[in-house]
Amino acid sequence: MNTHEDVRKDVSEHYARAVSGGGGCCSPREPRGSAAKLAGYRPEDVAALPDDAVANSFGCGNPLAFADVKEGDVVLDLGSGAGIDLLIAARRVGPSGRVIGVDMTDEMIAHARRNIAAAGAGNVEVRKGIIEELPVESATVDHVISNCVINLSPDKPRVFAEIARVLRPGGRMRVSDIVARDLPDVIKAIPAAYASCVSGAISEEDYVRGLQEAGLVDVTVEERLVYSADQLVALVASDVEQAQGGGTCGCGGIPSDIVAAGAHLVEGKVWSAKVSARKPE
Repeated sequence: MNTHEDVRKDVSEHYARAVSGGGGCCSPREPRGSAAKLAGYRPEDVAALPDDAVANSFGCGNPLAFADVKEGDVVLDLGSGAGIDLLIAARRVGPSGRVIGVDMTDEMIAHARRNIAAAGAGNVEVRKGIIEELPVESATVDHVISNCVINLSPDKPRVFAEIARVLRPGGRMRVSDIVARDLPDVIKAIPAAYASCVSGAISEEDYVRGLQEAGLVDVTVEERLVYSADQLVALVASDVEQAQGGGTCGCGGIPSDIVAAGAHLVEGKVWSAKVSARKPE
């Protein structure tokens, strides 16, 4: 059985390759940059952002949609990637606010810092770390956001506890993430399915319960998008050129017919959910 460190290493290497080659596995594969549109970002959200931040968005939703982030707030993004949500949040909090990103993958951090510089966002910083041990002081954050990252953690209760720790009293969490139920063991055993945000996902009920056990209240699932078999295939597919050339998924070299069979096996059991919660006053 893989240790937590093994899982983190596999996930980090996967996303290092993704950001270098332009292919991600947490959002359905479309031409580069289309994932942001599929995830619910409006054209005006991304119009002025650096192309690299948009093209390398591998999320499953828009955690800032309808969020009550206001000028002067402090926003923390767990698994901030190439920076799309960091830069959108930076506009909302303004020069008097602050945005912090945490990521464990050097290549992602490098892309994010370049995109922050290109956008001239002086109120954003990215810190290297893992989301189970956030390099952030306790009770200093107004909003925690995350986009299809917590499902990748091998220790989700610790992540939920860390969210509760860093939030100020009254602070809010809003994340977009993948949840799943009744996944067959054969799917859970595929390493590529973990990095593709499928086999590491917990049930919606466990997600809600975990946040509540961490001390958060008003835990609500605001939106759901249940994936079809075709969308599930896309979750673990490489870019179009690689798939056509090799007939395999880029997330571990799984033959495409096996990916399709597995997708039909779990159709209706995997979905993206937008989850919100609050730290008590």
